Amino acid sequence: MIGEILPASVAAEAAYDDTAAGATEALFPQERAHVARAVPKRQREFTTVRFLARRALHRLGQPPVPLLPNKRGAPQWPDGIVGSMTHCDGYRAAVVARSEGEDATAALGIDAEPDAPLPEGVLEAIALPYEAERIAKLTERHPEVSWDRLIFSAKETVFKVWYPLTGRELDFSEADIDINPVERTFTARLLVPGPVVGNHRHDEFSGRWTAGRGLVATAIHVPLETPLETS
Repeated sequence: MIGEILPASVAAEAAYDDTAAGATEALFPQERAHVARAVPKRQREFTTVRFLARRALHRLGQPPVPLLPNKRGAPQWPDGIVGSMTHCDGYRAAVVARSEGEDATAALGIDAEPDAPLPEGVLEAIALPYEAERIAKLTERHPEVSWDRLIFSAKETVFKVWYPLTGRELDFSEADIDINPVERTFTARLLVPGPVVGNHRHDEFSGRWTAGRGLVATAIHVPLETPLETS
């Protein structure tokens, strides 16, 4: 599902439950200690998504390593690798790509959510007024997708790209999401100064979305641009 909306240079692995062979024994001691006090559901999600991440890393020729969260909860990837993880009821996924060499990637973000309406009051908390108007129109014209949940997923994905590039928080109100229901793409216009990647300042991110099997998912891939040479 996630792999279908990312370029071929990205290694993606996914599962729809926690029964993948070997997943239950996949944690390193450091990781096991990190979730030792978590509830069983959290432990299962944490374990499965790291199992998937190491399978994706293997596809890039990377050896298995612990993938511990940083202070913000994002996984810390090996040198030369960027990636992203997501898990929700009925889905876990991890994607990784090389941050050096040919087809290098600067940042990756993914998110998956149940294809169901957000709880009452959540859309008002995460959407700008004109975003909410767009969502209302999409819901009227294309009721087969939970567009409020999709915009929430897109904003989560924007943050997963933003934070590794900047080291700063990004509020829901600081990115304007415009969803294309036909092309299954979205644009995230940043309402604060964007990060500089190579020689280019990103004032917006372009992403793709998909829906199926009771889920919506979003992804953003930011290629690494070669810096301008100076004489």
